[in-house]
Amino acid sequence: MKSYRTTLFAAAVATAAVLVSAGVATAAPSGPSRAEDVVRTLEADGYHVIVNRVGTGQLSSCTVTGVQPGQTYSTFDSRGGSSPALTVLAKTMHVDLVC
Repeated sequence: MKSYRTTLFAAAVATAAVLVSAGVATAAPSGPSRAEDVVRTLEADGYHVIVNRVGTGQLSSCTVTGVQPGQTYSTFDSRGGSSPALTVLAKTMHVDLVC
């Protein structure tokens, strides 16, 4: 039984990694973008955004140089007696800026 749970958990983690990376691919900006727009878009998509800034300029004068996925917090359980399901609790993205 323990082996079954371990295998099931490993499969759920692998599935979550695929789903998260697919979301990252669609969330990443293509080409130079306004930093404010990228941050707002990611936050609207449910991400907690961490900004890594090089320079001291205002956010409105910054250019996005990269977007990388951060930690995703999830739980795998069977609440209410149903079959086990993966629930994503929080998603993080790192946005690199040059100002």
